[in-house]
Amino acid sequence: MSTSSQILFLSFIAIWFMSLTAFGADTIHPDEKKALEDIAKSLGKKDWDFDIDPCSNKPNWATPKPTPITPRLSIVENNVTCNCSIAGDNFCHVVSITLKGQNLPGTLPPELARLHYLQIIDLSRNYLNGTIPKEWGSMVNLLNITLPGNRLTGSIPKEIAKISTLIHLELTANQMSGNITSELGNLPQIRTLRISSNNFSGELPATLAKLTTLRDFHISDNQFLGKIPDFIQNWTNINMLIIQGSGLSGPIPSKISLLRNLTDLRISDLNGSEYAPLPQLDNLTLLEKLILRNCNINGTLPENLSTMTSLKYLDFSFNKFRGKIPSTYAYINGVKFIFLTGNLLTGQIPSWKKNIDVDLSYNNFSIIQESQLCQSDKLNLFSTSWANNNIGTVSCLRACPKKPSYSLYINCGGKQEKVNGASYDDDSDSPGPAKLHVSPTGKWAFSTTGMFIDGDQLGETYSPKFTPLTMEDAKLYMSARGSPISLTYYGFCLENGSYTVNLHFAEIMFTDDQTYGSLGRRVFDIYLQGNPVQKDFNIAKEAGGVGKKVIKQFKDVSVTNSTLEIRLYWAGKGTQSLPNRSVFGPLISAISVESNSPPGSISAGAVVGIVVATTIVIILVFGILWWKGCFGKKESLARELKSLDVQTGLFTLRQIKAATNNFDISNKIGEGGFGPVYKGCLPNGTLIAVKQLSSKSKQGNREFLNEIGMISALQHPYLVKLHGCCVEGDQLLLIYEYLENNSLARALFGPEEHQIKLDWPTRQKICVGIAKGLAYLHEESRLKVVHRDIKATNVLLDTNLDPKISDFGLAKLDEEDNTHISTRIAGTYGYMAPEYAMHGYLTDKADVYSFGIVALEIVSGKSNTLYRSKEEAFYLLDWAHLLKERGDLMELVDRRLGSDFNKKEAMVVINVALLCTNVTSNLRPSMSSVVSFLEGRNAVPEFVSDSSEVMDGKKLEVMRQYYYQKEENNISSTSQSQSILNDGSWTATSSSAVDLYPVHLDSSYWEERN
Repeated sequence: MSTSSQILFLSFIAIWFMSLTAFGADTIHPDEKKALEDIAKSLGKKDWDFDIDPCSNKPNWATPKPTPITPRLSIVENNVTCNCSIAGDNFCHVVSITLKGQNLPGTLPPELARLHYLQIIDLSRNYLNGTIPKEWGSMVNLLNITLPGNRLTGSIPKEIAKISTLIHLELTANQMSGNITSELGNLPQIRTLRISSNNFSGELPATLAKLTTLRDFHISDNQFLGKIPDFIQNWTNINMLIIQGSGLSGPIPSKISLLRNLTDLRISDLNGSEYAPLPQLDNLTLLEKLILRNCNINGTLPENLSTMTSLKYLDFSFNKFRGKIPSTYAYINGVKFIFLTGNLLTGQIPSWKKNIDVDLSYNNFSIIQESQLCQSDKLNLFSTSWANNNIGTVSCLRACPKKPSYSLYINCGGKQEKVNGASYDDDSDSPGPAKLHVSPTGKWAFSTTGMFIDGDQLGETYSPKFTPLTMEDAKLYMSARGSPISLTYYGFCLENGSYTVNLHFAEIMFTDDQTYGSLGRRVFDIYLQGNPVQKDFNIAKEAGGVGKKVIKQFKDVSVTNSTLEIRLYWAGKGTQSLPNRSVFGPLISAISVESNSPPGSISAGAVVGIVVATTIVIILVFGILWWKGCFGKKESLARELKSLDVQTGLFTLRQIKAATNNFDISNKIGEGGFGPVYKGCLPNGTLIAVKQLSSKSKQGNREFLNEIGMISALQHPYLVKLHGCCVEGDQLLLIYEYLENNSLARALFGPEEHQIKLDWPTRQKICVGIAKGLAYLHEESRLKVVHRDIKATNVLLDTNLDPKISDFGLAKLDEEDNTHISTRIAGTYGYMAPEYAMHGYLTDKADVYSFGIVALEIVSGKSNTLYRSKEEAFYLLDWAHLLKERGDLMELVDRRLGSDFNKKEAMVVINVALLCTNVTSNLRPSMSSVVSFLEGRNAVPEFVSDSSEVMDGKKLEVMRQYYYQKEENNISSTSQSQSILNDGSWTATSSSAVDLYPVHLDSSYWEERN
């Protein structure tokens, strides 16, 4: 090339380079634009316009400022921010992606790791699912990961700890689980770590002691184990420490006083029963919010809180503080709220400033002035010392009439309403942080405690908004009364005796759609007469959805001193920010209380006499008619059903036909052992599953009644709920709650289009849930129940993929806590325990065996009944035993999980499954022990195989090749013939007439094929 040509060429290159410099500085790098396109697909983000440069700051890529939507906390942000001033670079690079409050339905994109300059990821308050990609660990410039208010599952990847630049990690209000990885202690610059409102478990790793840069640490509403670690004393820079309803135990570490920079300290609802005095708080002079509620603290109140000149909120409720309130408490500068509820305080009551809300209810003060008690808007003194003060003499509570009441009806939070002949009292008075309200009749009162401490309106938002409902008696449920901490109703002037208390609930503050507003969880505890009657009550979960009613009925509640107390208490669990920051704490729609012995009722002795005489007459008269065939079996069944004391509704055949479109085939969702199952929809929008017992069913009338009576008496989060039944003509129908995700069997190994991608944390959660459900049936319910047919098709999955055990039609009641010899085997081959299948010997250990099989299926993702030959045996279980012998149990794990699973947890589940399937029944653990093994509270005992046969390597290889060739080739269960070995020495055949069953492994089987 000549010199002139070279100069011309170099000039062209220079001009081209200058053009890049001149025009490329405001253009995104092509690789990052392509990455954004992939990110949009993963997130479900459909409004990005890629015809416009993402770094142009034009509409679709940036909003000028956050756009508030009702409620105030709901902010929509759509910002992609670029840096176009990177030295030596001619392109713009994405440094921040903020997509808040957009209800994006997708998953977290691994492709974010392709944005090498990215510093901020903020995907708050969407509808994202899946796990945190471990690929994010390669992002060397990342400062901020903010993901609260989504549906994320799984654990925190240890790869996140590789991001040495990370300052902010927030995962609040998701569905994540598992242990906290010890690698998080390697984050050298982390300042914010918020993981509240998830399902994390295990102990906090000691490596977190190294996080000396921490400013903000939130771990409320989880399932951690152990005590609050002493290593928090190392976090001397911390400003906010929030540990409420975390699962941790006390006492509060004494060296918490070293954390001089604390402005917000909240510790509440600690587990355990170890009492300890309050640690020294002298050095915490910067505190603005101090909450140490229900922390097993005893001793006296500290004198020196007046040194906390910034203090605005003080809560020492529900501890064991004794003695007097220091007089200095009435003069703490700046304090606005003081809650000392539920202690053992005595003495005189200070004269408080008028602008302070103070709750001193449930103490032992000496009330001198009646006006102090009746000052109910700012100073709540209810139930302080009734032993020394006659409630009837307090004018603001009014004196009870001479004629006592036998009932009480309150429309909580709403106006007076008449429903089903009963008049529900108006309860529309405004609430308050420390308020006692007495009804105009003087027959009842309510007491509210607490404020929404992080609410935008600082405690002003209490009353739930009106929500249109279409259910029966909807006017009772369109309003409700809530409270941030404690809500108590008192019924006065009741006749002493036994009462039935009905508490009416409906969740009207969350949405029923696919938005972040539907992801809220409200959890609280229920007390009657000071006794706990339900822990961790979740309205929406028990009602089967948002905007649906559920009535909790409590029978034989004893009323003494003419007073009934109903208390609802928030124990730090559930979400606190979805859809806004004032949606948590107890919520109740109505209360109805009725005496079991109202005036005019007949005495018990007279009732017994009448019943005996009437029974004799009925037996004589109807016995004759029965022999003459005047009554059919179904009519007798209907009468017998109505006489049962069941907690379900009676439906008419007309209602069920309307709900299922006359049992339209398109609504058929399954075929059980006793007949088809149909999906239906009631007029109020409630989805139901209707089991139609066929005439060919072997289930008789008595079994039908047993099933209804038993299920109605059993209430547990991991059992399918029975809404009611229908007995009409020749129809026997059971109406269950509808579970959106069908059965575990279909999710794991059903047709490919119906399978659900279950990550490891979800599988672990399902195992634990099934175990807890069985532990309840075996050990915790009033009647000992042996299910007898535990299998993957009898485990259903709800919207959150929580398991629910179904089909109690074959359950065995064991009221005398003894074993039985059953003359009728009921169950499914492949899941039945050997002693039950062979001899009919039934104990709860038969269910334990079946659980072990299901656990193996969950781990492996394969049915226990892969193939059926003329002779049957347990393929998956036998394979597990063989892998155990070879020390290669991890080969059992579902290949679809890849490497993204907790190997330690998987090994625990496998070993527990082997323990449960021990041939010797008395060597199997109880289900409560299984729960403790799976949750890591106890170590799993070593399993020693009692199998008499050890398979050789050739047989194992045949099984392995069949197993994985079937997987890789997607062989259908109805395929005609599949060659398994290349040499053709063994061929498996199956026909469409048989379902998936296991390969038989005895010696004759192998001799026949070799």
